Amino acid sequence: MAFYAAPLENLIEKLCGLPGIGPKSAQRIAFHLLSTPRREAMELARAVVDLKEKIRFCSICFNISEEETCGICLDERRESSLICVLEEPKDVLAIERTGRFRGRYHVLGGAISPIDGIGPEELRFRELVERLRGGSVIEIIVATNPNAEGEATALYLAQLIKPLGVKVTRIASGLPVGGDLEYADEVTLGRAMDGRTEL
Repeated sequence: MAFYAAPLENLIEKLCGLPGIGPKSAQRIAFHLLSTPRREAMELARAVVDLKEKIRFCSICFNISEEETCGICLDERRESSLICVLEEPKDVLAIERTGRFRGRYHVLGGAISPIDGIGPEELRFRELVERLRGGSVIEIIVATNPNAEGEATALYLAQLIKPLGVKVTRIASGLPVGGDLEYADEVTLGRAMDGRTEL
């Protein structure tokens, strides 16, 4: 038997599916939205619809973009000889906030995690290798998260790319092991970029 009316139960269930939102938080958010003026609730709903309809992945680096190609890939002032490889689009913002990297990006769409059924085939390694075929890239900076999956992904990248004659470096430690890039402060991330090492 449901405790609440079906639309409220449905919203709570959908909110529970969001990362970091447990049943109690979902219930609080749902009741907050219930008491919010209709106009504000509709603006939130429109923002979610706009997100799904207007945001796509850049056709080159797979960062988020409103256009076919993102602004970073279109910026001719950025160094095309350096590519920073990241797990997720949110990591691009983390690196950009440091102000220390002026190259391009490549977003894999995750990390190798056999326990979760994610192997190299599920990630954008093939697209990265295609980008390297032009011969203008001299260094790949691996900035995957400093956890078991991120390290496995970094090692796989090194084995994949080194035979192509491209230098492969890993951002320096200083980031907490088991942490995520999005939570690191700009100074720590900046130092990690400056102290990268070759893999």
